[in-house]
Amino acid sequence: MARLIFLGPPGAGKGTQAVVVATQLQLAHISTGDLLRAAVAQQSALGLEAQGYMSRGELVPDSLVLGLVRDRLQQPDTANGWILDGFPRNRSQAESLNALLAEIGQRIEQAVNLDVPDEVIVERMLARGRADDNESVIRRRLEVYREQTAPLIDFFRDRQQLLEIDGNAAVELVTERLVNALQVAAV
Repeated sequence: MARLIFLGPPGAGKGTQAVVVATQLQLAHISTGDLLRAAVAQQSALGLEAQGYMSRGELVPDSLVLGLVRDRLQQPDTANGWILDGFPRNRSQAESLNALLAEIGQRIEQAVNLDVPDEVIVERMLARGRADDNESVIRRRLEVYREQTAPLIDFFRDRQQLLEIDGNAAVELVTERLVNALQVAAV
């Protein structure tokens, strides 16, 4: 069983790798962005609450995101394990997630960090051609990542849960490295 967190800066390929690896290893891929959008579309109680924050341009509170994650982690398709993509984004969220997992009798097996140099990320994101992806915005997103999310690398390293993967390669090669490293870690 694998219960994994995917970390890495924007543009590192977390979402792409999470989908591919989840399919290969038959794990549930859980994207908090997808959870929020689905809850809003379904007009669930948590979705309606989230929609209020989102419509005001505010961040959805951690407690609400944790409620969605709690519900999702208890679905039948997570029995073989899961990959959590997009959460946690900071140390406080990681601590809250660990507490939640302890409550439901689960734990994080590995936090996978996709390491990609900033210059490569800038090139990748500019190549996507999105209107909001200009170099100054991309560099600002990387700064925010370094300030808020990068400390999670140490958080998981301190718990001997960190798996570092060189993400500066073709998608297929990164997937191969990742799957091989997960198989070795599971032994």
